[in-house]
Amino acid sequence: MNGIDTIGSVAAALTTLSFVPQAVKTFKTRDVSGISLGMYTAFTLGVALWLVYGVLIGAWPVIIANAVTLVLALAILVMKLRFG
Repeated sequence: MNGIDTIGSVAAALTTLSFVPQAVKTFKTRDVSGISLGMYTAFTLGVALWLVYGVLIGAWPVIIANAVTLVLALAILVMKLRFG
């Protein structure tokens, strides 16, 4: 792994891991009152597009980070639609 890949991997890990505490809290409490449906819809679509972009260019840090984040974001979006 070269320096550029290392930077990308660390950035991907940090941004994905920073999302986990909020996702866990939302799963536990099912409190989605503070979540904007419009923002989460746009965020989830953006993450999905980043995932597609990562696949197209073969960038594993982008693919892995966005695949994990997409699963979490979709779960929260579904809870917002169901419980909101």
